[in-house]
Amino acid sequence: MQFDSPFKKCCISDIPSYRNHPNRFHAQCARSVIDKQDIILTRVYSDDVTYTIGSPDLPSEKRSGSVEEESGKWSSYQYVGQTGSVVPTASLAGTEVSVDEIRSAAAASSGYYPPSLHGALVGSPEPEPIGQVLVYQGGYGGDYGGPRAQFQRKILDEVEIRELLIDHVGHRCCWGSRPARTWRIHSVEDCNVYVGTLDTFIEEREIIRETEPYLGGSIDGKDNGPELGLWELDLRSQFPVLFVPYKEVREKIPHSEVIEKCSVCAGRGSIVCATCNADQEPGFYKENQMTQCATCYGRGLIAHKDGSDTVCVKCNGKGKIPCATCGSRGLIKCATCNGSGSLLARKLAIIRWKTLSTRKVNATSGAASVPDEVFHRSKGVQLCNTQAHQCTPAFFADSYFLNKFSSDVITERAQVPATARVICERHTISVVPVTRVTMSHRRQSFSFYIIEYGREVYLKDYYPARYCWGLCPCLEWLKL
Repeated sequence: MQFDSPFKKCCISDIPSYRNHPNRFHAQCARSVIDKQDIILTRVYSDDVTYTIGSPDLPSEKRSGSVEEESGKWSSYQYVGQTGSVVPTASLAGTEVSVDEIRSAAAASSGYYPPSLHGALVGSPEPEPIGQVLVYQGGYGGDYGGPRAQFQRKILDEVEIRELLIDHVGHRCCWGSRPARTWRIHSVEDCNVYVGTLDTFIEEREIIRETEPYLGGSIDGKDNGPELGLWELDLRSQFPVLFVPYKEVREKIPHSEVIEKCSVCAGRGSIVCATCNADQEPGFYKENQMTQCATCYGRGLIAHKDGSDTVCVKCNGKGKIPCATCGSRGLIKCATCNGSGSLLARKLAIIRWKTLSTRKVNATSGAASVPDEVFHRSKGVQLCNTQAHQCTPAFFADSYFLNKFSSDVITERAQVPATARVICERHTISVVPVTRVTMSHRRQSFSFYIIEYGREVYLKDYYPARYCWGLCPCLEWLKL
C-alpha cells in the first residue's frame, strides 16, 4: 500500500510501527483524521476499506509519530470506511466533531479553507470525497451479518400501564379516571416505529450593497489591494458548531469601497423643495417663493368682533410668509448624501449557516394512526449514525427493509439553494418502541399508545369518560 498525496508518495511499509502492528496503525490513522477532519490530504487503501491520514505540514516519519502520540485521545472513532462499509464497532454512539477541532485543524492548514469544508464556489473543483464515518450502535442487527438480536425493551406490567394512563388523564380537566382505573386491559401489542433523518448543514453566502454619506477621509478601495471574492473570505473564526439550527454574520468585503456621486441630488448636495416649487419642471426651481399666511388668510389684517382690524403679526401685514420647508431658498439639503453630494459604497457579505432537515417515519400497522410529529420528538434506539460530506444509504447486512428505508430518506434530501454549498451531512436511523394498549368494558373499548422511552401517552380521539351527562367528569376524582 502507498500514501496517495498531492505532496508526496511513500510506502506505508516504510513506517516502523506498521511492520509490527499493522491493524493498530490503521486504527490510529483513522483516529488522527477525525481529529483533523478538515485537513484530509492523504489516504491509505486496503481491500474494501479506505483509511485517510496525514497533514501537509508533516513528513511521513513525523506523521506516524504524531499518530501514535494521539492514540489514547480518540478511543471512539476507530475506522473511516468507504460508503457502505461495515464498521466493526458498537461503542461510537453520540460522538461528534466539535468546532474546536475544526478551527484547530483549519488553523494548521496553509492559509485557506480546506476543499472538504470551505472551498470556493466559483472556479474550484468539487469538494474531494472524504471517507464516510459510519456509526452503528450495538444491540440491534446481530454481529453484522449474523442472526438478528433484539434490542432490550422493558416490558410494561399492568400497574405501570394504568399509572401512565391515569397521569395522562389527570392533566385533562374534563377527563375522568374511572376507565383508566377499572377497565380491563384487553391486549398489549408491541409496535416498532422507524424514524430516519437527514440533516444537511450548509453555508450560504450573498452580497449586498451598502451606502453612506461620504464626508471625507481615506477609503479601503482597490488601491489597497484586489477585491476579494465572496467565497475567498476567511471566516474560520466565525465558523459555528456543525448542525446548528441557524447562525448569520455580516462581513465587509476588503478593498470594495468606492466613492460615488449621489444619484438623488446628482452630486449637487441639495434637491428642489417640493413645497414651494411643486409646479416646476424637474431640475428647475425658483427662489423667494412665498406661501399664503395661514393666520390672516393672505389679508395681512386680523378682523375683530367690534369691527376693528389689526396687523397680522405672523406675516407683518404682508399676507405671505416664506416657505416653511426651505425658507424660500428653493432648495433643501439632500438627506441621502447629507449635503456632500457623494456616497461611500461598499460590499457586504451575508453568511448564513443553517441545517436543512428531512425526516421520514415508517410505522407498523398498529401505530399507523399516531402522527409523525409524536415520533420526531421521541427518544429511541439509534441504529445508524452516518456523517460525511454527502451521505449515502446505510447498509444493514441482515435487513433489506432498513436498507430501503435509509435509501428513501437519502432520496428525499432537502433542496440546497444555488447560493449555498453543503458543508456536511448527517444521516440517522432510530427505532422507537411503541406499545399499543386496548382496554375494554362490556361492549366498549378504546386504545392508546405508550411511546417509549419517554413514557409518553397518546390518545387519538375516543376516551369514554371525556363527558358525563353534560357535567365535568373531573367530579369522579371526588367520588361523586
